Amino acid sequence: MEAESQMREVKYAADISSVREAQARIKPFIHQTPVLSSESLNALAGRQLFFKCECFQKGGAFKFRGACNAVFSLDDDQAVKGVVTHSSGNHAAALSLAAKLRGIPAYIVIPKNAPKCKVENVIRYGGRVIWSEPTMQSRESTAAQVLQETGAVLLHPYNDRRIISGQSTISLELLEQQVPQLDTIIVPISGGGLISGGALAAKSINPAIRVLAAEPEGANDAAQSKAAGRIITLSETNTVADGLRAFLGDLTWPIVRDLVDGIITVEDKEIIHAMKLCYEILKVAVEPSGAIGLAAVLSDSFKKNSAWKDCSNIGIILSGGNLDLGILWDAYRK
Repeated sequence: MEAESQMREVKYAADISSVREAQARIKPFIHQTPVLSSESLNALAGRQLFFKCECFQKGGAFKFRGACNAVFSLDDDQAVKGVVTHSSGNHAAALSLAAKLRGIPAYIVIPKNAPKCKVENVIRYGGRVIWSEPTMQSRESTAAQVLQETGAVLLHPYNDRRIISGQSTISLELLEQQVPQLDTIIVPISGGGLISGGALAAKSINPAIRVLAAEPEGANDAAQSKAAGRIITLSETNTVADGLRAFLGDLTWPIVRDLVDGIITVEDKEIIHAMKLCYEILKVAVEPSGAIGLAAVLSDSFKKNSAWKDCSNIGIILSGGNLDLGILWDAYRK
């Protein structure tokens, strides 16, 4: 009931009305992704696990939901000059694809150290790549220059009401149409667009549900932020999960602060092991960021935490499947 009263009293960047509007808006374009389960993984975890496979979403990741909602929310006058973003990964490809479907240009600022497979996705979907240096300052300044030159609309990867509302539709599908008996959802956390949207929708449907975040030890700014009660940013991040290196935004942070029940941090070796299990048991290729929910539920910090002993039916968001296979094999060999 506490979460429900908080949502009534606090005005967040999105709400259940904007989420349902997003669901209707993007329905013609997205996949309703499947839910997989495995008795072998249930036995390892000691719980019932349900894997929401956003790795099978168009563009290979959940990001298409938010990008699609944002692009199709624009009126014709806004859309005609196109959209611009800065992204090193899945949002870049998702926005390129959504813009292609609407027939408008997408200008994508990409840092030079972005994974090759994700850059190839942007090009495949017709995005116009503009390179930046691998720093947030360079990404933002390059995007600002593109905005000035093109008059396009900036669509932030996560700190945007339309993006948050679009990502929230995952929880609606999962809880209303697929596995309503869930008592817990575990979601990757980075900039917070996925988990803030997921928490809003999930707790609107079931205020008692637990929403837990999974985060790499080498990029644990969200865990530090929750502990400090304010946004903490890191001078550097160091994790194999390239999609989880962003920091919380001013729109996502209040939702994470109020509605996320806990953050589980895991080491890279645990993430790689979870990727291996997804591949070997679920027969699904998942990128590191997507496998972190399984890593979290198998971790000692989760299993031995008495606060989560009653988590018995757990939804895990496999958020994406865009990975460089060469890097994957190298990680396995190490």
